[in-house]
Amino acid sequence: MRVTDYFEQAKGKTLISFEVLPPLKGGSMQAIFDTLDPLMEFKPPFIDVTYHREEYVYKRRPSGFYEKASIRKRPGTVGICAAIMHRYGVDAVPHLLCGGFTRQDTENALIDLGFLDVQNVLALRGDARKFEGKFIPEKDGHDYASDLVEQISNMNKGIYLDDLTATDEASKTNFCIGVAGYPEKHFESPNMEIDLRYVKKKIEAGANYIVTQMFFDNEKYFAYVDACRKAGIDVPIVPGLKPLTKLYQLNSIPRLFHVDLPDDLVSAITAAKNGEARRQAGIEWCIAQSQELKERGAPCLHYYTMGDSSTIQAIAKSVY
Repeated sequence: MRVTDYFEQAKGKTLISFEVLPPLKGGSMQAIFDTLDPLMEFKPPFIDVTYHREEYVYKRRPSGFYEKASIRKRPGTVGICAAIMHRYGVDAVPHLLCGGFTRQDTENALIDLGFLDVQNVLALRGDARKFEGKFIPEKDGHDYASDLVEQISNMNKGIYLDDLTATDEASKTNFCIGVAGYPEKHFESPNMEIDLRYVKKKIEAGANYIVTQMFFDNEKYFAYVDACRKAGIDVPIVPGLKPLTKLYQLNSIPRLFHVDLPDDLVSAITAAKNGEARRQAGIEWCIAQSQELKERGAPCLHYYTMGDSSTIQAIAKSVY
């Protein structure tokens, strides 16, 4: 079923969903099951599966020179989606990236997903590769998430790359398309107004709902929703949540995700006497966030698990 159908059926009730990372190459699917098994008691209607673009490594040759080699660090998103749907009977939402994919690669992946009866995707531009200062698309790939959304939307109309017009013989896909939103704006956008223009362009291209980047101040989410509505963006906006539970995250999360941390949260984490106390402080903050978002009618709370199911489970038990 489509993600937006779940929102409509919920009739104002706040749903819950989780996001998992594929294991590193050579890792076991059991790692995904170990993360999700404790969380299935909360009956998520769908689970997101991320995708990581290829990365470059530099291998030292006998000559002493280094050879640049491309690797895919976390393969298996399509297979993981199939395994999740089979094991749990819930819908899977694979992430699709512009980075690392040609248009033909994207079409082939979407065809495979359609054969598996996957009806939802999250369309993302993706990050720049390490050691590259800006995002560089593949040759014949998409520059922007809005272009990726347009390709998916075209397939929903029966329009494929080798035939720009829909035909009676073309099989139409039925993907519900999610996209990313940034309550504190995307770090590459010069300001929030421009950022909202890009979001609106994705909606106009065919996107059906928005999932936000993590945030730790609910007022920024509420302000973002209000700004979207004023800009004419009327699709569901799902808040993305991640508990901050370790001291090093006070530096790493703002650096990696370009978000601010509230003073009270930083004080609570730094004042904690040990690792478990810091974890509990982060859990309590995320519980308070979740409860307020739920009370104010967020369509769904989307938790970034990062393989830490026990922390997410503790939060969800207090909220649901």
